[in-house]
Amino acid sequence: MEKNIALSQRETYIPTQFTEFLWWLSTAEKEILVDSVVDRNRYRIIGMTVLATWAFATFTWTYFFNTIVDSVLLAIALGLFMGFIILTIDRALIKGITKFNKQKLAPLLFRGLLALTIGTFMAQPAVLYMFDKEIKLQTSLDNEKKKILKQQELVTLYKTPKDALTKQNAALRSELDGKYDAVNKARENYIAETDGSGGSGKVGIKDIAIAKRNEYQKLDAEYQVLLKVYQPKLDSNEAALKEIDNKIKAGEANFILYLNNGFLTRVEALSNLLKNNAALQFRYYLIVFILM
Repeated sequence: MEKNIALSQRETYIPTQFTEFLWWLSTAEKEILVDSVVDRNRYRIIGMTVLATWAFATFTWTYFFNTIVDSVLLAIALGLFMGFIILTIDRALIKGITKFNKQKLAPLLFRGLLALTIGTFMAQPAVLYMFDKEIKLQTSLDNEKKKILKQQELVTLYKTPKDALTKQNAALRSELDGKYDAVNKARENYIAETDGSGGSGKVGIKDIAIAKRNEYQKLDAEYQVLLKVYQPKLDSNEAALKEIDNKIKAGEANFILYLNNGFLTRVEALSNLLKNNAALQFRYYLIVFILM
């Protein structure tokens, strides 16, 4: 007859170590539950719920830290630590439920708000893990857009001094080119006068040819003086323009170094995915609600 009696109904019931662990998670007292047949399984179920929450919190926090630290061991250690904190909060919330406050609104709202806040945050890394491939693709696209935007910002930042230098160079070159054209025209007139192909039509150095030669030499001397004055300015402006281009390239290179695939970057990519994908929106909010 003793063999037919359920184990939970025997007076000598001895729980397993795992059962005792589940009771501990549910904040139940072992000494009371040993003699309480009705509540044994109920607190085992509560303990399993806390255990699942603990495991889920540890996983999500580990994944979160894995996106911001380079060491896997450090991410695991931090995940275990934060999971333990969540476990402590869970046990405190359960232990805080008594016959004196479980019917009151204020403690219920506090516990609900705390659980909602923790659940919302823990659901985020889990969703990022589920849509990892899509988020990586969106992250690459977002980073390319950021690089283009940064390039435009740098160009806009240096546009005023660059335009001023370019305009000044254009004015100097225009004046030099005009002076050179005058010199070149005077030289051609002088040559045409000496070989008889133009002007008076007389070959050789005559008075008119000498006058044109003097005019050509005068204009050429003026051009050489002007070139000596303007060329350093042109070289200085070109160096300044080159320096600006180097600053823009350096700014772009430095910005690329800060592009990453971290937690906030993935959250931003997920947000961009949700804006353009109605099917994903429904599944995202459904998954977040279930995880919470």
